[in-house]
Amino acid sequence: MQLFVEGGGHRNFLNAQCRKAFQAFLRKAGLAGNLPRVFASGSRQQAYRDFLNALDTAHAGEFIVLLVDSESPVAEGAGPWLHLKNRDNWDRPAGAMDENAHLMVQCMEAWFLADKDALAGYFGSGFNPNALPGRPGIEEVSKSEIEQGLKMASRNCKKGRYAKGSHSFGILAELDPDKVTGVSPHAKRFISTLMSKTS
Repeated sequence: MQLFVEGGGHRNFLNAQCRKAFQAFLRKAGLAGNLPRVFASGSRQQAYRDFLNALDTAHAGEFIVLLVDSESPVAEGAGPWLHLKNRDNWDRPAGAMDENAHLMVQCMEAWFLADKDALAGYFGSGFNPNALPGRPGIEEVSKSEIEQGLKMASRNCKKGRYAKGSHSFGILAELDPDKVTGVSPHAKRFISTLMSKTS
């Protein structure tokens, strides 16, 4: 399996942190013996391009996966490709199935809201979980609301206010996948798909 994720960037350090964080998350989700090769593509657009290139050159039996933020709510009943077509005008490439595309709804940081214990453990003393969005449906919370909540919750911590890149991958590596998949249908679909390819 090859997994192309939105995250990382132009710096090698961030790319390595992104890859390691997703591997840690997937390992805890039960994929320890069958981890996909993770590629940190940086932007959403670059992740899509990398996915297309990998799909074009894939060998028989290889499973190529795209994982990006949805950036906005996903309409009920809409699959990832329909959402990506409507929002980004990305076409599902020939040979790709629904199971090749997955979304973090509405952004990766939404997963953090599912495991406030991991957030508190990461930031330590001074972390205020009451500043985080409190709705149980984490996929309904906007990206801006999540980021603002994370900054407010961590503003009195030694590690400083939450900043994407500086903190995001360290937190991702600490998350409990069961808590995330328990409240995020799209995360559950993602993990279930990967698990089905290893059985």
